[in-house]
Amino acid sequence: MFRLIPGGPRSKSRAATAFVVAAGLTGAALLVTTGPTYATSARTSATLIEKITGPDSPNDTYGRWNVKATDLGIMWDNNAGQVLTAFGDTFGDAWIGPGGGVLGSGDANWRSNVLLRSSDTTPGDGMDFASAVTGPDGRAREILPGLHQPDGTGEVTKIPTAGIAVGDRQYVSFMSVRHWGPPGQWDTNYAQIAYSDDNGDTWSTTGTPTWDNPSFTDTFQQQAFARSGGYVYVFGTPSGRNGNAYLARVPEAQMLTQSAYQYWNGSSWIANDEAAAVAVVDAPVSELSVRYDSSSGRWVMMYLQGEDIVLRTATSPQGPWSGAQIVVSSADYPGLYGGFLHPWSSGGTLYFTMSQWNPYNVYLMKVRIDATGAVVAPNLVGDPSFERGALTGTGTDGTWACSGNCGIDNSRWGYSGDRNGFARFNRGWQDVHQTVPVEANTAYQLTGFVRTSSNSRNGFMGVRTPSGAVIGQAHYTAIGSWTRIVVNFNSRADTSVVVYAGVRTDSGDIWIQLDDFSVTRT
Repeated sequence: MFRLIPGGPRSKSRAATAFVVAAGLTGAALLVTTGPTYATSARTSATLIEKITGPDSPNDTYGRWNVKATDLGIMWDNNAGQVLTAFGDTFGDAWIGPGGGVLGSGDANWRSNVLLRSSDTTPGDGMDFASAVTGPDGRAREILPGLHQPDGTGEVTKIPTAGIAVGDRQYVSFMSVRHWGPPGQWDTNYAQIAYSDDNGDTWSTTGTPTWDNPSFTDTFQQQAFARSGGYVYVFGTPSGRNGNAYLARVPEAQMLTQSAYQYWNGSSWIANDEAAAVAVVDAPVSELSVRYDSSSGRWVMMYLQGEDIVLRTATSPQGPWSGAQIVVSSADYPGLYGGFLHPWSSGGTLYFTMSQWNPYNVYLMKVRIDATGAVVAPNLVGDPSFERGALTGTGTDGTWACSGNCGIDNSRWGYSGDRNGFARFNRGWQDVHQTVPVEANTAYQLTGFVRTSSNSRNGFMGVRTPSGAVIGQAHYTAIGSWTRIVVNFNSRADTSVVVYAGVRTDSGDIWIQLDDFSVTRT
């Protein structure tokens, strides 16, 4: 998503804002009062698996379909062995970033939305896209064409917010954005459901359910879908990022009949009366995703709360919903948003997409929950993405330390966000390391992303004891693009281990860059 102002596209900040307390005002006259922003410095529980869009992702969405920059990544099972993924405002050749709509000269190939398809059944090692909905030129094309009118005068763009399949028919809910306001605030014209009978190639909105928004107060402008017991449950929030979440349901066979929608009023379902709906989760709720997790027997909800991605669970769609657990902290991934659940998550492992405003692309993440819905086996590495500060710590208490010449790059070179760790010199051993608490005699997995100079010959990433004995490590030579390295190890009798990545620099000026580390129990 991005903001369009007269003269062309410009970036739209994703930062959280205080609550909007006055309803029915236009974007030019929003009344804002002081309130909690929900920004925290909590640690990130989730692990980053892979960047799934952009020119430097394994999918090469730029080279294949001219998807250089995009966001969201709303996923659903098409009931035919594929996961369909809808993305928001998408840019091509002339995008320079950071953020959506920051363009250089030439053709940016702005599309309000695109759709990619995946048959990858092993999200634990990434998400491969096999095809896209394309135009005659082979580029990914809009599935729901946006009018691209000047901001505040009509329709700026159409943004997908939910997707689901019933039988072999695909449904997408989208919002028609009229005005991008201050950070976290925007106005919509309406929300509407579109459907496709050819696996997403063509879509129809003729006579489909529409939630008009003339006073900018409608509560179902952004939606999330989940199926259960012959119903599609529809969770709704107002436009922007500061509203409550509400709930409706509709029989699966009547998705396109607006009068068949029933709204939860706190004690019963009320037919065809949106005004009867009461909040099931209090504000601020945005970019909501919901699914039923069979391993825990609980409903799982993920969304942006203020500046962090949080998770709640419940035994029914109506709630009561548990307290929010932070799964991704904005302190580690600045400018994050989204949190859309992968439909093939199983066994208590939840896969989801996370967007970052910089580099305006989408990442696949994972987090684990137990039978009570509590997050378990979190990432034990502090500051996993090197975003929290300078690399001058002691290597304990969630900080990184250096052996030799190393530090933090702050030039948008990171695999995620702006920053990454580095080490560089022309002789001796250089590394970045952190002491991580573990349980004794327990199996763990270390992951991290590395790239090196072309003359690197002798690099290592691994785990050692506090006294320096290597427990397990991987060897690498020259790595030209960001590459995920995995080291499985057992903690043996140790209750802490030292995570490290480094290089021997005895063959000239050699550098390594590091980002997005994790240690999790397996």
